[in-house]
Amino acid sequence: MNESRLQAYLNLIEQLLNCPNGEEPQIFQANSELLDQGFLKACEAVAARLAEEGEENAANFLRSLASQLGELLGRTNDEDSDNAEVKNPREYLEFILELLQAEESYSGLAGVYPILSQRQHLLNARFCKILQQVAENLIAEHPEAIKSIVAIIENLSIHITNFPLGNRANNIEIAITGYQIVLSNREPGSEEFAQTQNNLAIAYSDRIREDRAENIEQAIRYYTAALSVYTRQAFHEQWAMTQNNLATAYKDRIRGDRAENIEQAIRYYTAALSVYTRQAFPEQWATTQNNLATAYKDRIREDRAENIEQAIRYYTAALSVYTRQAFPEQWAMTQNNLANAYSNRITGERAENIESAIACYEKALTVRTREAFPYEWARTQDNLATAYQYRNIGVREENIEKAIFYLEAASQVITQKSFPQDWARLKNNLANAYLYRRRGEKFNNINQAIYAYKDALLFYTREQYPERYASIQKNLGIAYLQY
Repeated sequence: MNESRLQAYLNLIEQLLNCPNGEEPQIFQANSELLDQGFLKACEAVAARLAEEGEENAANFLRSLASQLGELLGRTNDEDSDNAEVKNPREYLEFILELLQAEESYSGLAGVYPILSQRQHLLNARFCKILQQVAENLIAEHPEAIKSIVAIIENLSIHITNFPLGNRANNIEIAITGYQIVLSNREPGSEEFAQTQNNLAIAYSDRIREDRAENIEQAIRYYTAALSVYTRQAFHEQWAMTQNNLATAYKDRIRGDRAENIEQAIRYYTAALSVYTRQAFPEQWATTQNNLATAYKDRIREDRAENIEQAIRYYTAALSVYTRQAFPEQWAMTQNNLANAYSNRITGERAENIESAIACYEKALTVRTREAFPYEWARTQDNLATAYQYRNIGVREENIEKAIFYLEAASQVITQKSFPQDWARLKNNLANAYLYRRRGEKFNNINQAIYAYKDALLFYTREQYPERYASIQKNLGIAYLQY
């Protein structure tokens, strides 16, 4: 994917997030040339980064957007391909056989991707069914070549998973079908068996369709099965990779006890670091350090102050590898994460912790520009505003003005329609800032605060968020008393 097209995807995402209700169809129609698997991957990439930062609400929103659009594109593709089936029932068969031949010739991506690009409209549910039939026929006709046949199907599944065109949701479903064909023909307990278990787990972790909670459960089952073969003694690198993946699945887990899920994640991340040392695997070590820091930041059990200290230590360690020069995107993400940890820090001087948070947020914004990373830019602006609201150093009036400036900037991207929970939190923060503002007309400032509090209450209802609802109502009362 070239840089200009990626930027076009990001611009389209921002446009959709900020448009008035009801205008989405017109925007989709005007940008139909961008509605492909690459656009869905752009949504998912942002969602993945948000999930790493603990922004599950925003991540789930983007996954939902990708899923809905994927279903829409999938239905269109399926309808078109169903018509094609009636006219030419052999088209799928020829397509699949051509792909398998390209894989067999060891031509790799250079041989497979052009074929996929030419007939990407056939990558749909019907493809899954025909692939199953083709595999059964090939194995029945060539029982002596089962190992090579399933190896080719697995390679094809990997390439379709990573294919940057077509419908992302369809591609993952095809990959799952392929991996399941392969797994049923692998020798249980073999290295290849574990490899396919791991591939299936990754596919279920990324799956757009079906129930998200059940998809994560499936991923956990497959990762766990892979570890029955990938032991630390026999396959130390694969073992560490699977430990890290399993930890992430537990961190994202929806079912079960949240506190215990985080404890499981911490255990698996820690285990991975026994192999992923900084000397042997610096990038993987940094990734796991960041993941472990986030788990400690979200930890429910043990001492809260010490958990945050642990998070700060792990984020700081990750930055020793994630430099701005070598890994700018990961560097900015970790700077933002570290800033959040400093903002929530219990030990140390509160004023100094806020200064450290502000410095980290400002560093993150040197990479997280609105043009390149609109949502991340907006969330960091919101975070920076909160830090200025709590700042004890400097002139209080000036700090409030900066907070309002950053919140107003963030509101250009974080809208009620696109990110409802983020929007409500932003509105509440903006109301607090206007309530204590000393510059400008007092009457106007109080009005701004009241309107913002009322906006926040559209999301923070008494039924769903009783504590937050009560807090906002209290502040709203204070605002009315200052009229």
